[in-house]
Amino acid sequence: MGVELRVEDIELEDEDFGALLEDSFEKGVGKEGQVVTGTIIQQEGDEFIIDVGLKSEGRLTIREFYDANGKLEVGIGDTVDVFVERCEDQNGQAVLSREKAKREEAWMSLEKAFNDKKVVNGRIVGKVKGGYTVDLNSLSAFLPGSQVDVRPVHDIMRLQDEEQPFDILKMDRRRGNIVVSRRSVIEKQRDSARSALLETLHEGMILDGIVKNITDYGAFVDLGGLDGLLHITDMSWKRVKHPSNVVSVGDTVSVQVIKFNSETQRISLGMKQLQTDPWEGIGAKYPSGVKFRGIVTNITDYGAFVELESGVEGLAHVSELAWTKKNVHPSKILDVGREVEVMVLDVDADRRRISLGLKQCMENPWMTFAERHPVGSAVKGEIKNITEFGLFIGLEGDIDGLVHLSDVTWDAGAGEDALKQFQRGQEVEAVVLSLDPEKERISLGLKQANPDAWTLWVDANPKGTTVRGTVKEVIGAGVVISLSEQVDGLLRKGEFSREDPEGGRLTPEAPLDVMVTQVDRQKRKISLSVRSLENVQERETLKEYTADSSTATSSLGEALSKALERKAGA
Repeated sequence: MGVELRVEDIELEDEDFGALLEDSFEKGVGKEGQVVTGTIIQQEGDEFIIDVGLKSEGRLTIREFYDANGKLEVGIGDTVDVFVERCEDQNGQAVLSREKAKREEAWMSLEKAFNDKKVVNGRIVGKVKGGYTVDLNSLSAFLPGSQVDVRPVHDIMRLQDEEQPFDILKMDRRRGNIVVSRRSVIEKQRDSARSALLETLHEGMILDGIVKNITDYGAFVDLGGLDGLLHITDMSWKRVKHPSNVVSVGDTVSVQVIKFNSETQRISLGMKQLQTDPWEGIGAKYPSGVKFRGIVTNITDYGAFVELESGVEGLAHVSELAWTKKNVHPSKILDVGREVEVMVLDVDADRRRISLGLKQCMENPWMTFAERHPVGSAVKGEIKNITEFGLFIGLEGDIDGLVHLSDVTWDAGAGEDALKQFQRGQEVEAVVLSLDPEKERISLGLKQANPDAWTLWVDANPKGTTVRGTVKEVIGAGVVISLSEQVDGLLRKGEFSREDPEGGRLTPEAPLDVMVTQVDRQKRKISLSVRSLENVQERETLKEYTADSSTATSSLGEALSKALERKAGA
């Protein structure tokens, strides 16, 4: 016969009930799904037996307790945190998880950091759509691409090998989502560094910075919360074609604060200021008139820049490159990178300018020509150019001389028509009329190379000479008389013969005796007269008559007539 036990028959004291309740929790009530602390009490094979205060112990593989380096972290008797999945399985053993315990611990730690707005450390482990995966103490978080840095990062690989600080932007434990930001950490660091830097920043201060951006006019350098501009002209004492030739993005550079505006927080930086200025004492190093060797660094339309030493360049103007090639581009004379000898012409230390000459290191063809061909000497050359004012003749040394229009021919009336008999490339002989090597001018004469028929004729037939010519042309003022092949004279109407005062007998090609009455060498004009010749002849006849004592002529007129008849008969 069974015994019926009713609840109301059992009377328990409050203390007994509390003890039973505590014992119940210790046996596992409330521990399932929680992280609890257990003790490793035994090792069996590759497993640890762990007592977590339940009716039965649990088991975990030993490999779950190795660290990242493969070293066992715990041993028998040590306490460990584990996650209780079930108080007992079908075999009556507690089901435990070390991995879930770690995850729970990590979540709790991250939640606390999130609530306290503290920075957590993690590693970027991979790339996903829109960003990167970050390992936060075994928990996976999402790092958006825009939250990696304050500026674009082109090489994320350099960040993957290092532990990075992150801010937690969002957490959802139920969905297992964590969003982090590295950029916000950097911005806070920059703000802090900026404030500290602003308190101490001053002109002349030397700092280390990182090149963050390069433009055509310079580079922006991150000084640690503040950006400064390193202008291209302050990168080096030598000429810099582009900033990228000196620095690269990501380079760490030492710079000096050249100028700082505290209101706008604009900072001008310089690198060359940390180097010795090569222009100090430049006048003593490169005195005028001395020759040096240098390298051609740049060629422009107006000349070539020659580097004498690192940071010191001079300009050889196009007019100083060659003695003769005046209208040639400098690139036709020099090449970049070529070593040349130059002469210092002028030094302006204040403006940092040096004027150089290339041609001064070569023989001056103008001086050489002047030494070999003094004024009055004859030269030969080809006609290089024909202009309205004369001819340019090519001479030895690749220089030119000018034959002015007035020195082309002795015929003053020829004008520009005198140039029509010449053509480019024609070889001619000329006489050096004047020389000015400093101004690079040579005056030549073509007509001086040939005898002047007019001058020779005038020299042979001075004023008062009787000559025979031929009527060439009748003009308004009188008659043009051809005296020789290249010499003409003018017989004015008032100088015609007394017997032919109107000149009716003066027909073309008719021979005529005339007297030279006037010569204008400057205007190359010869005046003639028949009447003056007749007067002279009359005086000579009269003189002959008076000298003949046997003559018994009753009148002067008869005597003259007879004398003229005798003269004509003779």
